[in-house]
Amino acid sequence: VQLVESGGGSVMFGGSLRLSCAASGFNFTRYDMSWYRQSPGKERETVATVSVTGSSTTYADSVKGRFIISRDNAWKMVYLQMNNLKPEDTAVYLCNVRSAHNFNYWGQGTHVTVSA
Repeated sequence: VQLVESGGGSVMFGGSLRLSCAASGFNFTRYDMSWYRQSPGKERETVATVSVTGSSTTYADSVKGRFIISRDNAWKMVYLQMNNLKPEDTAVYLCNVRSAHNFNYWGQGTHVTVSA
């Protein structure tokens, strides 16, 4: 299993970024996919999750209305469109796939820095 994130960077308050996660090594269409983030001194938190078909999504309250998670099953990609970014969104963003059967994999993460 391999998850490779990209698209991070530095933006100003109110800016936008689009993160991508390229998945390989497993049956992509069988699993929900999630984005997490981790900031120094804080616990890792779930940002958003998308269902196998992409028809159902869930978001952390802190990003609702600003972030959009999506997936492309043909290309085995997961995306996180981040709009109206705030300094508190600064974190390492990680792509994750997991199931109830001891199947839990992470990407290496991509850094997002939002300046006030």
